[in-house]
This record gives sequence, C-alpha cells and structure tokens, in this order.
Amino acid sequence: MAKARKVTAQYDGIDFSLLLGPDAEDVVTHSYVRDVVLPSGRRLALITLDNGKDHTRPNTLGPVTLTELEGVLDALAGRAAGGEIDAIAVTGKPFHLAAGADLSQIEHLTTKEQALRIAQLGHRVYAKLTETGVPSFAFINGLALGGGLEIALNCDYRTVNAAIPAAALPETFLGLVPGWGGATLLPKLIGIEHALEVILTNPLRQRTLRGADVHRLGIADALFEPINFLEDSLKWADGVLGGDIKVERPNEPGLVERTVKWPIAINIARKTLESKIGKIAEAPYRALDLIEKSAKRSKAEGFQAEDAALSELIAGDQFAASIYAFNLVQKRGKRPAGAPDKALARRVQQVGVIGAGLMAQQFALLFVRRLQVPVVITDLDQARIDKAISYIHGELETLHAKGRLVSDDLNKLKGLVTGTTDKADFAQADWVIEAVFEETEVKQQVFAEIEPFIAPEAILATNTSSLSVDEIGAKLAHPERLVGFHFFNPVAVMPLVEVVKAPKTSDEALATAMSVAQQLKKTAVITGDGTGFVVNRLLTRLFSDAMEAVESGTPFETVVEAQRPFGFPMDPFVLLDLVGLKVGQHVLDTHARAFPDRYSASPALAELADRGTLVDKNDKGEVTGISKLAREIVAKHRRPGSTPFTADALRRKIEDGLADEVQRILDEGIVSAPEDVDLAVITGAGWPFQMGGVTPYLDRVGASERVTGHTFHAPPIRGID
Repeated sequence: MAKARKVTAQYDGIDFSLLLGPDAEDVVTHSYVRDVVLPSGRRLALITLDNGKDHTRPNTLGPVTLTELEGVLDALAGRAAGGEIDAIAVTGKPFHLAAGADLSQIEHLTTKEQALRIAQLGHRVYAKLTETGVPSFAFINGLALGGGLEIALNCDYRTVNAAIPAAALPETFLGLVPGWGGATLLPKLIGIEHALEVILTNPLRQRTLRGADVHRLGIADALFEPINFLEDSLKWADGVLGGDIKVERPNEPGLVERTVKWPIAINIARKTLESKIGKIAEAPYRALDLIEKSAKRSKAEGFQAEDAALSELIAGDQFAASIYAFNLVQKRGKRPAGAPDKALARRVQQVGVIGAGLMAQQFALLFVRRLQVPVVITDLDQARIDKAISYIHGELETLHAKGRLVSDDLNKLKGLVTGTTDKADFAQADWVIEAVFEETEVKQQVFAEIEPFIAPEAILATNTSSLSVDEIGAKLAHPERLVGFHFFNPVAVMPLVEVVKAPKTSDEALATAMSVAQQLKKTAVITGDGTGFVVNRLLTRLFSDAMEAVESGTPFETVVEAQRPFGFPMDPFVLLDLVGLKVGQHVLDTHARAFPDRYSASPALAELADRGTLVDKNDKGEVTGISKLAREIVAKHRRPGSTPFTADALRRKIEDGLADEVQRILDEGIVSAPEDVDLAVITGAGWPFQMGGVTPYLDRVGASERVTGHTFHAPPIRGID
C-alpha cells in the first residue's frame, strides 16, 4: 500500500510541512513574464500565472507560488528603475486568473505562528505590485476567487473579461476572512454597502460575481468582451499610461460616507448576521470588524489587522471543520460513494412528471431548464395541468426579465413543457418521476397506472421523503426500474438529492438517477431504503425531541436555546414552519410508526397542522415569534406527569439522540460512512460549514462516545464546541 509522503518547505524560518496522500500531486502556479510593446511604443511586462494544467485545474496560490512571484516582482522593480519597462500587468492562463490560496496546503497549518507567516507572506508579495516604481495593472481574464481577486485589488488599475465564470471573496463561508488585502482595500474602493455585499452577503448565499458585476461595483475600471480581451486591455492600459484615459471611480467612498454612512451600514449588517446565522460563526464577524475599522486605518494598519485575524482563524477549530465540509462537497459530492458505472446510465430524452401540484411544478421547471428536453405533466384535472404550465411559463419569463434567459431560449423552453390527462402521452418518456401525496398506496397506484404506457427501458423515480421505495414498487411488473429520487424544498435552491437504491433497484436505474442528478447540478448521496433515509431521519429525531419538550412544559424559547450551539441558520420551529406543518406532522407520524421506541407522534403538532398556525410573521413574511394560539395548543396537550427540560439537559438529549440515530443509519447500511451522513446534512439540511457536519460535532461534544463508545472520526475533526 502506498504511504503518505511528507513534503517540507521553509519560508521566513517557518517549516511548512505538508502531509500529502499517496495520489497527491504537487502543483505549483508559476509566474511567466514577457515584454509587450504597446501601441505607443511603451513597454509593459506581462506576468501570466499558469500551473501548467488544463482548464479543469485552476491556478492556486501557495507558499512556493508566492515566493516565486515575489522574486519576479523584485526583478521587475530593478528593470523599472533602469527604465526598461513602463508598467507591469498580471493575468492568468486561459479561463483562470487564480482560485485563491491553495487550501490543500493552508489546511495543514496548525499553529498561529505558521498561519501568521503565510498571511504576512501574501501581504508582502502583493504589496510589491505597487512598489515596482511603475503603474500596475490586473487583467482579470477568468476565474478570480479569494487571493486571486486580491491580486487585482492590490494593483493600481483593473480590467475584467465580461465572460468570466466567477469572481468572489468567499473566505467567510470557509471560516476565514479576505486576508491578503480584501477586507481593507475593497471598502475603500467600492464603498461600504458594496463591500459588505461581496465579503459577507454573497459568500453566505454562495453567490459570485460575473464580469459585468465586477465592473458595475467598481472593482474593475474597464469591461471588455472575451474575443479581444487581452488586446483591448493592453490598449486601455496604454491609454491610461499616456493620460488619454482618465480612470473615474464613482463608488469610491468620500469623507461623509466613511464617517456617517459607514457606521450605520455596519450596524445593520451586524444585526442581519445575528438574525440570519446567529453568533456561532466567527469569520463573518471578524470580517465585519475589519471592514468597520478599515475606514480609519491606514493600508499598513489594515493589513496588520488582517494578518492577526487570519492567523487566529486558520489555526482555529472552525476553519478545520469548514475545510472538512468543503472537501466533502467538492470531492466526495462529485464522486459519490457506491455509484455504479456511468456507462450504464440511460440517456434521458423526455421527462414525465406525475402530478401538477407545487412540487411537480418545481420539478418540471428544473428538468426543462437543466436537461432542455420535452417535459410532460399529467394529472386527473386539466385545469390543474393548465395552472402548472402557466406557473412554469411565468417563472421562465421572470428569468428572462432578469437577463438569465435570452428570448430564443425562453421560447424554446416554454415550448418543451406540455400537459396531458392521457397517460398514453408518456410513451416516449425515458424518466418518469412522481410528485403526489406522501402515502404508499397513492404512489403505488399512480405507478401501476402509468407502467403499461411507458417503454420497457424507462426509469421510474419516486420523490418520497420517508416511505419505503421497495413498498412503493411492490405492485410494479418491473420494480427493478424504480429508484428513489428525493429532492429537498425549495427544489431549485437546495443542492441535495437522496438517490435511494431499493433492494430491487437495478444498476441501470441507479446509474441513470446519478446521471440525471449531475445534469440537474445537484449533489447526490446514494442511500439504502429505510424510513427517512438520512436527512429526514435525523431532522425528524430533532423535531420529535423538540415537540416532546414543549409538550412537557418546556418553553419554546428554551428549546431554541438548547439547539443554538448546532449553528443552524434557523431554529427548529421556524424550520418546521418552512417545511410545512402538515408535511412535518406526516413525516413525524411515519417515523413514529417505524421506530416507536425513539420517535413520538405529537398530538400538539397534529392540531397545529390542522389549525395552520405555529409562528407569527410580519408584513415582510419574517417570523416574529411563536403565535399565541400555538402556545395555547401546546399547553392543552401537556403530557401527564412530565417535567420541563433545561436547555442543557435538552441539548444533551438531542445530541445523544442524533448520535444514536447516526450509528443506526451506519449499522443498517443506509450509507456506508459518516462522511456520507455529513454530506447529506450539509447539502440537505443546511448544517453549517463551520460545524463540519453532524458527526464531527457529535464527536467534539462527547455524544458519540457517550452513546456508541467510540467517535465517528479518529482523531476527531476540530471544530467549535
């Protein structure tokens, strides 16, 4: 068996020793320089960052890359002093400037001293972009994330390619801050509100900027089309150097904004963070502090503060947990455990959707947008079908109005969606998915009715959230063609699909489901067939404990306090309201029937679902608290002889319950590894990155050992307790 190898490098007296897996590859992004004679005759030294790999391997920035770039900049400074060059510029290989710091190296820095040195190294090198003695330009030709975008920010002038796939400062999502100048330079370049959008709002929503956005916000001074991007950028730089082009930056904040508007915006942002993500995550608040104080700090003072923040966060627990979660999503999520040979997947050229309700409408919209094949909707009522198609057309028109669909695509996609009450119209469908009521008998019936009309090789998919796929297929002539395909709501937003392999599911059906999930741009986790699969089984255990607690006289607020350390973006009652009370009650009842020793049906939730009330909301739809009627209903259903929980006691009960359920999921073979449990809850339940998933959290708080006698990971993954 190949062994892990140790690669050692020293910079500034610090030993950066990296443990790399046996298949790991040392990839260094090099700095290649060539002189370009501009139209005026001036000479520009163009630095091209290139790791020598194709477009699937973005440039990254590690200690070796930074040190090499530093040497290049020092040499160019000497040439500038000798009058050999009039400017320098930095760009990247095709499609990529740089994807930021090399996380495979950064994650191995375990001490504050190591982390401080890498932060300082970045600042030292980037500072030289404006210290060569001649103007510096960044030509943002492609992907520019984190430290890649900060290269541009540290230059004097910037152009951007209109076709870049993404530009962002995503560090706060990964438990870090923009630590190579972003938190200090960006607010002073584009203003406080735009900077907060880029550094905080976008990462938390996992959004990035397009080329036009980069220009609109004022990050780039000029926007050029891809066909002649480099040539146009060079001509533009020549104009700037000659004084023919005057660079104006209307978003650059003045004194009034820095002294008056700045504090107000920071205060609003802080309150928004607290309401959206709570106070557990450290990085967003550290970034907010850096942005706030950058208004009065010098560049050097701001960089020093970034160094301190970055060193503490890199060596801290939340970053380690975030990297574990990030690697799950980026690596395991793209290579799902247990996936069959892709060659077995059938090509889907037409989709059939059984049902015309809200969930069916979301399915049809997603399928037509991503697969761009005909989608046929069926239901018993033509009026419901017409309403569904009208909804889908309306959503497509909204996307067109926002500029996300061109007119030709809008008309094409609208024409691909049709509806019918005649099941014979499903004859050409390769993939048929149901979106009907969550009852086994109902799902059995609709599949039994559709099977005679579809081709023998067509795949059937059920969107059940908690029922047995095997039982749903019991009345099929060919149950091997049935696979579970559980979306999470809202369908277009939530990344996860639980692909359920029932005992009779064929490899062809499973491979087709995995292929469809990939085309839909979803993260697929393959699970075995069992009530609730992974995500709903764990969330329902939490809901069961929460409802038992309030029915025992525990205040709603105490229940919320008990689960706050989990770091969820919303409390269990807000989440239950979002899921839907009837759906939540049905899923809880299903689990209570399957596992009566661990899940309890809730009479209070049943009445709440019937009455349609749990939380109060304001005019904007924001939750303001538990409704008075909900409190009365829960009090009416007080469990005889029960006593209220304290927050600590309830937290321990929930943690131990989750540890017990995770172990049962693994023992039953629903998934094969704790990593699959974590990938599912991160992408399907919004378990925060900085917590690293449910199993590392349970290890850290001791619940794993209390319940199972062992941890799920050895050694336990670091993270916030």
